[in-house]
Amino acid sequence: MNLPYAEPFRIKMVEEIRQSTREEREQWLKDANYNLFNLKSSQVFIDLLTDSGTGAMSDRQWGALMTGDESYAGSRSFEQLHQTVQNITGFKYLLPTHQGRAAENVLFSVLVKDGDVVPGNSHFDTTKGHIEFRKAHAIDCTIDEAFDINDLHPFKGNINLEKLEEVYKSHPKEKIPFCLITITCNSSGGQPVSLENMKAVKELSDQYGIPVYFDSARFAENAYFIKKREKGQENRSIKEICKEIFSYGEGMTMSSKKDGLVNIGGFIALNNEEIFRKASNFTIIYEGFITYGGMAGRDMAALAVGLDEATEFAYLESRISQVEYLGNKLIEYGIPVQKPIGGHAVFIDSLNFLPKVSRAEYPAQTLGLEIYKEAGIRTVEIGTLLADRDPETRENRYPKLELVRLAIPRRTYTNNHMDYIAAAIKNVYERRDEITKGYKITWEPDLLRHFTVKLEEA
Repeated sequence: MNLPYAEPFRIKMVEEIRQSTREEREQWLKDANYNLFNLKSSQVFIDLLTDSGTGAMSDRQWGALMTGDESYAGSRSFEQLHQTVQNITGFKYLLPTHQGRAAENVLFSVLVKDGDVVPGNSHFDTTKGHIEFRKAHAIDCTIDEAFDINDLHPFKGNINLEKLEEVYKSHPKEKIPFCLITITCNSSGGQPVSLENMKAVKELSDQYGIPVYFDSARFAENAYFIKKREKGQENRSIKEICKEIFSYGEGMTMSSKKDGLVNIGGFIALNNEEIFRKASNFTIIYEGFITYGGMAGRDMAALAVGLDEATEFAYLESRISQVEYLGNKLIEYGIPVQKPIGGHAVFIDSLNFLPKVSRAEYPAQTLGLEIYKEAGIRTVEIGTLLADRDPETRENRYPKLELVRLAIPRRTYTNNHMDYIAAAIKNVYERRDEITKGYKITWEPDLLRHFTVKLEEA
């Protein structure tokens, strides 16, 4: 008989988590102003707020921590990381940063100016925040299939070339610093971009003299989907696919807390020496010296190992199969989710789940709060709160999809936890008709409001 699938690792250490009562959770939410970011980790049973920095490191990574070189300049750990990044991406120059948004801050300080436009595929929250903070505009050119949760297009993160060319034709070249490809595309449901599309974006951009950059937080997961779904790629290794991916760009930003398999860190990788030199100045101002950039040597050493492990097929199959397992459980229960299931998370369509809650009352946030009340599971809203207000009109921006993201930490939970999550969401779904009211804002910051917003029941 065929053997069932088994994870390519065994568990060496565990961390205790505590289940709470519904009464406790309801009080904690009230104390947190109905913002799930404000909950204490001790108040959460299963934490799906993010897959960023929340995974488990391997024995090889823990071993690398002990050999980290903490020299201020010219650290051996930096050299290890530089060589690993170069081997995987092909980029010549490396600037470490303390995390992904710091990489965006440094690179965009060089490239993005007042009045610029940055086209791409559904820029994520901090990316759009850094663009708009500089009084520039992010333009979404994602294919339309991405916004139909039942469309089974295998690469819903793809950029629509007609939309992109319209941006290139309607704006002066000097106002378009680059095109940004996010892999995988988080805001559209953790959806991948095909090699074919990346190559086409590069060719079109070259015609207009526009460089291409990658937001690469989940590039290894994107490479896995290319291997599994794209014709002619099935016999290539993940590392071979990654090398081709980055051949279509001038550089990348990386939140290493995702596919770097570490708890902190990020970097910029580039081919252009002039941009590297300019970015180095901002690295020194904002982060630290250019060979540590806000990271300890031990963390760079662990990251070098993590990048190597994350670009191996066996690890990726285990990781993405678990996300797919949860997604298929929810589909079995009739829960409306973005299909096909993405790489790092399952995304629930709150507009179909809670049709009686007005969009002005934040249905995705409402659903996330109901899931927490039900079972102590913390999720995150990828909807109107995250979309923020238009910087000019200050009106709410209503995205095409109003999603709740169940982001699965890497190598952290078992499939029993996935079964628990699915059962809890099924329970909420069965009483969805009783949920008719959402929440209203009592206070919000000017930018990236979802992190610190305060809410009350509507």
